[in-house]
Amino acid sequence: MNPKTFKAHCRRLPAVTMVIQWDGTSVFKVGGKMFALAGGFVERSGGFMFKTSNMAYALLIEQGLARPAPYLARAKWVQLTDNDALSDAELAAYLGQAHALVVAKLTRKARKELGLV
Repeated sequence: MNPKTFKAHCRRLPAVTMVIQWDGTSVFKVGGKMFALAGGFVERSGGFMFKTSNMAYALLIEQGLARPAPYLARAKWVQLTDNDALSDAELAAYLGQAHALVVAKLTRKARKELGLV
């Protein structure tokens, strides 16, 4: 997946905002919480970064498709070894899951305010 498609896919998910932080990195958030990163320092250090479930974290690393994301590994974030490590469909599914994981951690009130209930 190219960076433009990655960004477009993230922006299509419900209630997503994007800010530019950390040396031009595009940070995708829902309810003020990050779920994916692209561009900037992410591109210079490898592939896209996103939050994963415990199982996906272990699977992606074990298969050599990703590595623990710098500074975010303890929160089960991965960094793809290359932006093309996964097919577009697989990456889109992982981004949807990352979004859902963050939404699930938001308060009921926050989810309601964002129209996610």
